[in-house]
Amino acid sequence: MSWTPNPDALRGRVAVVAGATRGAGRGIAAALGEAGATVICTGRSTSAGILQSDYPRGETIEETAELVTELGGVGVPFAVDHLKSKQVADLAERLRADYQHIDILVNDIWGAELLKGGPAEWNTPVWEHDLDKGFHILRLAIDTHITTSHHLLPLMIDRPGGLVAEITDGTTEYNASNYRISVFYDLAKVSVNRLAFSQGHELAPFGCTAVAITPGFLRSEMMLDNFGVGESNWRDALSPERDGPTAPPDFARSESPRFTGRAIAALAADSNRKRWNQRSVSSGELGTEYGFTDTDGSRPDFGEPTESDSD
Repeated sequence: MSWTPNPDALRGRVAVVAGATRGAGRGIAAALGEAGATVICTGRSTSAGILQSDYPRGETIEETAELVTELGGVGVPFAVDHLKSKQVADLAERLRADYQHIDILVNDIWGAELLKGGPAEWNTPVWEHDLDKGFHILRLAIDTHITTSHHLLPLMIDRPGGLVAEITDGTTEYNASNYRISVFYDLAKVSVNRLAFSQGHELAPFGCTAVAITPGFLRSEMMLDNFGVGESNWRDALSPERDGPTAPPDFARSESPRFTGRAIAALAADSNRKRWNQRSVSSGELGTEYGFTDTDGSRPDFGEPTESDSD
C-alpha cells in the first residue's frame, strides 16, 4: 500500500513556519497542513507588496497559506521581516492573543541565494569576497533565526512537547569536514546546526525538542527555474537531448520541498520526539525512520550534499 499523510496527526496544533514563501518553507507549511495543523506562514513576499524581499519573484505568503488550507489545515499569512526585532515581537504578541501557545516553530528563514552567487562565484576567498554581502548572508541566516526564537519560544515552553526545527544545508557531521562554497556560507550553515544543539539544551528542561534538518537536492521553485522545468516534468531536466540546461545526474535523486515538510510533520507527530533532541539529521534519514514518501511516492535519500547541490 502507498503511504498517505494522516490528516489529523497534527489537528489542533499551532505551527509557525518562519520563511514560508517558497522553497523548503512552503513545502514544510504544506506538509503540516496535510497533517491538519494550523500554520502561521511568515515572510516578506506578500500580495500587497508590504515588505521588500531579496528575491524578485512572484511567490507570496498568502499563496502558501491558501495551499495549507486546501490540504486540510488552516493557513494564516503574516508579513514579517525576521531581521526586524519589533516585527517579530509584534508577531509574538498577535500569536499570544490569538492562540496563547505554539507547538511547532520552523526556522527556515534564508533569503541569501542571490548573495551566495552561482558556481562561478563559489570558492572566492574571504580576502576577495564582498564584506557587505558576506555579513548580510550571516545576518539572514543566523540573526533571523535567533531573533525569531527569542520572541516566539516563550509561547512554547509553557507546556511540554514543543518542537523547534532549524533548517540548514548539510548535517553537522558533513559540514565539520567539508568546505561549503565560501567562508560566509560555510559559517552560516554550520551555525544553524549548532543553534539546534544549543536551543535543544535550553529547551530540554521544559520538555521541548530542537532538531536541525537538512534537505537533500531540493527541487525549489528557483532550482526548477534554473533547469527550465516544473515539478510535474522535473525529470526532463536530466535529458541531454532537450533544449535548455541539463541537470547533473544527482538531480535524479532530488526531492520536492514537501518531502522535507513531511519529515518535520513526522517528527512533530512522534510522541517520543525528544530522542532527536539536539541532533542534526537529513530528510532522507527521517524518511527511512518514519516511512513517509515524497509526493510522487518515492523515498529519496540523497545523503550528503556536494558543491553542485547547494540551493
